[in-house]
Amino acid sequence: MHTVAVLALDRVIPFDLSTPIEVFTRTRLPDGSPGYRIRVCAEHPEIDAGAFTLRAPWGLDGLREADTIIVPGTAAVTEPLSPAVRDALRTAAGNGTRIASICSGTFPLAATGLLDGLRATTHWVAAKALADAHPDIDVDPDVLYVDNGQILTSAGAAAGLDLCLHMIRRDYGSAVAAHAARLSVTPLEREGGQAQFIVHDYTPVPRGSALEPLLTWLRENLASDLSLADIAAHAGMSTRTLIRRFREQTGSTPLQWLHRARVRQAQHLLETTEHSVERIAAQVGFGSPTAFRDRFKRTTGVSPHAYRRTFGRRTAARHRARVGPVRVAGPPG
Repeated sequence: MHTVAVLALDRVIPFDLSTPIEVFTRTRLPDGSPGYRIRVCAEHPEIDAGAFTLRAPWGLDGLREADTIIVPGTAAVTEPLSPAVRDALRTAAGNGTRIASICSGTFPLAATGLLDGLRATTHWVAAKALADAHPDIDVDPDVLYVDNGQILTSAGAAAGLDLCLHMIRRDYGSAVAAHAARLSVTPLEREGGQAQFIVHDYTPVPRGSALEPLLTWLRENLASDLSLADIAAHAGMSTRTLIRRFREQTGSTPLQWLHRARVRQAQHLLETTEHSVERIAAQVGFGSPTAFRDRFKRTTGVSPHAYRRTFGRRTAARHRARVGPVRVAGPPG
């Protein structure tokens, strides 16, 4: 039987800890037998899990016989990794054990050096911090998970479920994984990546910046057909100077900034209106619906229709109809 060791680090995130336990425990092979044996391991018997303290039945020695080690997310990403944990994970990797992280669990895994030179992901909120702290890692904030073979990483929260189902499919095939997905009431494969959940807001600039009036004008004229020359003329600069100023103050080019601003406005319209995709494309300044769909998918990872299915107000209305009115509990009696 395949043994999965879930490593509970201090200040572990309970959701990330429970996800692999629940998914792998419920996995059944075609003959009805369990596919996995689960061990919860920790350096110390008691672990701070935020709202509560938990006790792990296995120490770090429980990692030695594991076929797979899962590193759940932790709120202690800025704290140094224990040498004992680091050595245990490096030894396991040297022995060929598969190691996967969920959400901010990528940070302790990165601290072992096992991700150096590899592509990896984490929750999009923490992606920049991971890239800054570990420049040898190719951080991809737009995907749900990354499979490097022996080492795997996943994004936040529900992406850990996607990763677990992916590993089940690798171990036992699609039929077993599909059954595990049904038990978890989730699709075996979700459309898109975590980019669709990122708020693609405007790149901030310091208040009082020389670019602030220009950015305000651009936001007010997203629907206009603006070229680089048009933007430079409004700013009273040469195109070369404009590009240099944009890179210095926003980290992008004027047209890149404009594309992201248009996609952000399109997200808002898809969420709050029932306008057609063609109408929204025109409202946010794309020359054609095809160009809009292409840019939107490249930025968010999903099509405008898929984004609306997930975040649109009709989706919210259907959810309210299913669950009924939300009731706020008052004091007893």
